[in-house]
Amino acid sequence: MCDLLERRGILLTKSLGQNFLHDAHQLERIVAAAALTPTDRVLEIGPGLGPLTELLLARAGEVLAIEKDARLVEVLGERFPTQPPASSPPLQTPTLQLLYADALKLLKTEPRDWSEWKLVANLPYSVASPILVELAAGVRTPKRVVVTLQLEVAQRLMAGADDDDYGILTLLVGLDFTVNDWFKIPAGCFYPAPEVDSACVCLERRAQPLLPEPHREIFRRLVKRSFSQRRKMMLKLLKQDWPREQLEQAFTALNIPLQERAEKLSLDQFVALTKALAGG
Repeated sequence: MCDLLERRGILLTKSLGQNFLHDAHQLERIVAAAALTPTDRVLEIGPGLGPLTELLLARAGEVLAIEKDARLVEVLGERFPTQPPASSPPLQTPTLQLLYADALKLLKTEPRDWSEWKLVANLPYSVASPILVELAAGVRTPKRVVVTLQLEVAQRLMAGADDDDYGILTLLVGLDFTVNDWFKIPAGCFYPAPEVDSACVCLERRAQPLLPEPHREIFRRLVKRSFSQRRKMMLKLLKQDWPREQLEQAFTALNIPLQERAEKLSLDQFVALTKALAGG
């Protein structure tokens, strides 16, 4: 991998979170966690030089790989031959779509139905959390998510109420997904080796939504406001968005102390509070 980058004169960009996973054993573990079948459609964000892409193509029916770095798109296009480009992307083969784009911007500006897809990716660490939140915000989220992340981000996904890592990311992603499995990945498995610990997390979409679609935006607003000043009482923060009387009635009905802080409430309590504030 290092030789290929040197031959191409490609200097990796720290701002893009470019730490490429090259260890064959860890790549196989990721693909195994995805439980792919020949009928699966897979979204890969940040394919880099394509070692995971190769494994995905061998097991899935369709792969959409989104890469932000034009230099790497060129390498990927040569490694996985495509038809000559048309007037606009993506380039296509029978099983691969290679799209040169900013994945986070694409997810925000071009929402689509991902419900029959799986996300399998070594996410760029600089945008991993926003990408997960954006995918979880959609009506039709991927049925399985297997992603490599900074360990601290993985810990936030797995945290419970009153844990130090518990917060906005835990709840926004947890509304749609449960953590099915996870494992650490040593720094030496990446090039260049990151200065942070890494982990792969497998998320499974909930069989039944916890909230109806009209309530989802209320949930997001509730969570974000509640954690906007972590050490303050929720009630004082939420008065910026809801009348105090309505809040006190909802807190009392749900047996939530009026002095409670956001970090003490479970996901189920946030869901129940959302329903109460939404009037149903």
